Amino acid sequence: MAALGALVKKAWSVRRFVVLLCAPLALLPVLLSLPPKEGRCLYVILLMALYWCTEALPLAVTALLPIVLFPFLGILPSNKVCPQYFLDTNFLFLSGLIMASAIEEWNLHRRIALRVLMLVGVQPARLILGMMLTTSFLSMWLSNTASTAMMLPIANAILKSLFGEKDTSKDMNRENEESQACLQQNKIYTVPTEMQFLASTEDKDLAEEKELSSDALSDLKKEEEYKTNIWKGFLISIPYAASIGGTATLTGTAPNLILLGQLKSYFPECDVVNFGSWFMFAFPLMLIFLLMGWLWISILYGGINLRFAEQAIFFFFCMFAIMLFSRDPKFIPGWASLFAPGFISDAVTGITIVIILFFFPSQKPSFRWWFDLKAPNTETQPLLTWRKAQETVPWNIILLLGGGFAMAKGCEESGLSVWIGGRLHPLEGVPPPVAVILITVVIALFTEFASNTATIIIFLPILAELAIRLKVNPLYLMIPGTIGCSYAFMLPVSTPPNSIAFSSGHLMVKDMARTGLLMNLMGVLLLSLAMNTWAKSIFQLGTFPAWANIHAENATSLVTAVENVTLSALNKI
Repeated sequence: MAALGALVKKAWSVRRFVVLLCAPLALLPVLLSLPPKEGRCLYVILLMALYWCTEALPLAVTALLPIVLFPFLGILPSNKVCPQYFLDTNFLFLSGLIMASAIEEWNLHRRIALRVLMLVGVQPARLILGMMLTTSFLSMWLSNTASTAMMLPIANAILKSLFGEKDTSKDMNRENEESQACLQQNKIYTVPTEMQFLASTEDKDLAEEKELSSDALSDLKKEEEYKTNIWKGFLISIPYAASIGGTATLTGTAPNLILLGQLKSYFPECDVVNFGSWFMFAFPLMLIFLLMGWLWISILYGGINLRFAEQAIFFFFCMFAIMLFSRDPKFIPGWASLFAPGFISDAVTGITIVIILFFFPSQKPSFRWWFDLKAPNTETQPLLTWRKAQETVPWNIILLLGGGFAMAKGCEESGLSVWIGGRLHPLEGVPPPVAVILITVVIALFTEFASNTATIIIFLPILAELAIRLKVNPLYLMIPGTIGCSYAFMLPVSTPPNSIAFSSGHLMVKDMARTGLLMNLMGVLLLSLAMNTWAKSIFQLGTFPAWANIHAENATSLVTAVENVTLSALNKI
């Protein structure tokens, strides 16, 4: 097995090396088949998309390619490319990542999970609902991968408690007495460690097992199948809930932030999408989808006192959410109206809160220290240290976002997005509601094999131009395209959460495929319903907005300029 594993790893390394070297050469015809500037931009985009899908280079390193290729190929100067990596949106996302580090540092997510599980009870279906609610809530603020990684150990502990031997549970070493007491109050009994549990099963008398009747063996087999299905239901529900929960907030998943950044790039006058308006649209959709997903999985598979640091983190976490919601909710004046228009953004709010975490004490301060000369002069640990932030914050995601924004800027400046939009004539006769369904289906299938971030970076410019061609609000196509990227449920390789759950060894590919197929269909239909009902009033989708009309006029003038240049070049020939 070791030799086979080494052979597979070597084959994968050779494949990456071949893609890395051959992809630039294989894409050279793109440079010759399009006008010069558009062809060069499309060449860079296809090269980045290929590297992202095959992971020939690390995702963050691929995201840095526009800094090198755009200036060398004459697409954009360096002073226009580099600022895309430090936009307002990047710092909003960074504030969410740092807040997630603080939550993880003090195990607030465990407290939330335990409280939810205490409320829902111990019936397997209700426990699955509790796990999905907790995971989706965490995924609204943390990354989908982090939420899944946090919740899977909790799910495993609950499953071992449900199916463990009660008589051996007395010998278990309790690592957290407070958590165990709460579990026992709800009739969830603990079991020994994994090694002790395996050892206890080996001591059973094999002779008694042989003497069991056929009916007893049949019952035992059914019981084992029941336990296996419950185990699968638990494990498969967590990554799905993480993917669904991430769609509810702008900071919940990278595609949402990329939509916001590219909207600012393509339609600078568009101000209808912010944290509050997105939440009003996406949160009801998330709840409905979560409930239906829970019902499908269930059918298919069968008060704690907080420490000072936890209280402080919970307080700042609530402040973080409340300030983001209330900055500019649109339907009422927000607190940002107290300042000069345009000066305060969601990034300012997020960074303000997380800066406090770096100096706010993690222990309750004592005023006696000031009057006691003999008191030890020990430094108080803050809620979050920079070392912890460095270790836990995925900084490569910031570069990945910047790469997406740089790619979008290149598409706009080079005229590539306009050129692509001009090739979408067959879709102009499709009714907009049908276009929404088709777009969501295509993107949901594409994201099963490519990363969510890479998928949305590739498709958003195309959707923006298609919306202008159809004369519909660009958000009507861009929002379902963005959320559709998170609906990757069918394959273990679709998302990191799916891979984490699959690596537990209790799931098979067919389990995820048959469960995820209906999840994808439900997601597409629910998203279409949301876009054609309450989203219309929230985002004013019934009209073609002025900010899109301005972009359309600029695009038309750009197309005319491109055509004139092309004709003049042909005349010279």
